Amino acid sequence: MRKKLIAGNWKMHHTVAGCLGYLDKFLPAISSSTDVDILLAPSYTALYPVGQKLAGHRVKLCAQNLYFKDSGAFTGEISVAMLKECACEAVIVGHSERRHVFGETDELIQEKVNAGVTGGLQVIFCIGETGAEREAGQTSEVIHRQLEQGLSGISNDMCDQLTIAYEPVWAIGTGVNATPEQAEEVHSDIRQWMGSRFGEPVAGATRIIYGGSVKPGNSAELLSKVEIDGLLVGSASLDPDSFCAIIQNLQ
Repeated sequence: MRKKLIAGNWKMHHTVAGCLGYLDKFLPAISSSTDVDILLAPSYTALYPVGQKLAGHRVKLCAQNLYFKDSGAFTGEISVAMLKECACEAVIVGHSERRHVFGETDELIQEKVNAGVTGGLQVIFCIGETGAEREAGQTSEVIHRQLEQGLSGISNDMCDQLTIAYEPVWAIGTGVNATPEQAEEVHSDIRQWMGSRFGEPVAGATRIIYGGSVKPGNSAELLSKVEIDGLLVGSASLDPDSFCAIIQNLQ
């Protein structure tokens, strides 16, 4: 049985003070939610203080991005070692905003996936099609390309550090989420691809989560689908009450 995962991606929101105030309210509210893994991904400046605040709690710290080099002249970037020093246990790689706003290629994302996994982090590997690609009937083709290129350096024994997040680009931040049926169909396609690439045992154990305009009002129906193993939540995770409501929909 795959344990559900709920991850909150705060993107470029919340100062350090805002993050710590959020946790003062959030952590007591979810103390009884033991049947779900919870990740929080604040901005870089808040990683260390949030990591200190989460010490001893079941909520784990996640980074929003990384660079694939250990060190060097890479202005503005951050390494696996730096993230782990802040108590990060996971990292998001290939988010649609990194792909479409900052121009990250499948090749760069593959390097980042490898760096995260080999460095000992849990990697949330994001994939998803644009609205134009979906309308052209290219969803499966795009998803398979992103999987093939992004996971080209991953071996079977590395897959236990991997979570795949299906994020249809047309649903992120738009308020229009994929229907549970649309998400389930793509998740099933992803799991079939994983089975063909890594074998059925790996495919059956890999968590595949959904992201894209997730809210308390649609989270329960999404989570009821067999192939949806959790949620990557953006704007609805910025408010502790809203994020708690999504987590409590699993109870």
